Amino acid sequence: METILTIENLNKHYGRVHAVKNVCFEIKKGNVYGILGPNGSGKSTTLGIILNVVNRTSGDYKWFDGKMDTHHALKKVGAIIERPNFYPYMTAEENLRLVCKIKGIHYDKVNEKLEVVGLLDRKDSKFRTFSLGMKQRLAIASALLNDPEILILDEPTNGLDPQGIRQIRDIIKHIASLGTTILLASHLLDEVEKVCTHVVVLRKGQILYSGTVDGIIANEGFFELQANDTIRLKEILQNHPAVDKMEDEDGKLFVYLKSPLEASELNRYLFQNDIILNHLIKRKHSLEEQFLQLTNHN
Repeated sequence: METILTIENLNKHYGRVHAVKNVCFEIKKGNVYGILGPNGSGKSTTLGIILNVVNRTSGDYKWFDGKMDTHHALKKVGAIIERPNFYPYMTAEENLRLVCKIKGIHYDKVNEKLEVVGLLDRKDSKFRTFSLGMKQRLAIASALLNDPEILILDEPTNGLDPQGIRQIRDIIKHIASLGTTILLASHLLDEVEKVCTHVVVLRKGQILYSGTVDGIIANEGFFELQANDTIRLKEILQNHPAVDKMEDEDGKLFVYLKSPLEASELNRYLFQNDIILNHLIKRKHSLEEQFLQLTNHN
């Protein structure tokens, strides 16, 4: 699989503040990557460095396997790292045509990209009449005009209402389905879990995890159980080799595992020990739980 971007031992100091610490990761073609971390974790600084708007202190990065310099590589990149900046008295179409003129892109792309972000029916509306979500969607359309190989978004749903957030997420998924690689920075766990295939978790400029989203939430999981005799249920489960610990909460028993165990196996085991379950659900830890575990242990 083609490597779009390689980041090696990237560092950035702002005086005494070490904003980015030895950051290393790769972006492969066709995936959706999330840089996840609280505000001040170094997400925006990292994006600024690879987009050549922030000077790095040390380390290196290369675009497209190092086959072209940053200046030429960035012509194949679409990015939104600040609030959309369009002329308020011009229409959506006029604003995008102006971007095309500046970048030497054919005007045919305007309607095509407005359709991708669901704004074709508002192409003749002035920018000042747009909601915040519509302004963000127009910015995404603008970033797509050059048919980039990778789209970079910094906190794309910041400040939006729930409907606006959903629209942006759906657009990101749609763009990814068309084959565009996406890199987005976010402090929202929910956003990364729903949209991204891969995640880099940053805290205080340092990588705590880099890999697939499935990988970070892949664990043995836990069961949510209910039976008429909870005390007997706990006694039987204590003898099972896959059980790590148990917790009582709201009349349910939460059973955490240390090795793989399928729901059918557990049900059979309990039935053989004269326990009839009223309720059985197998769950995985959420990205939020895994993220909190990571950040608390480091």
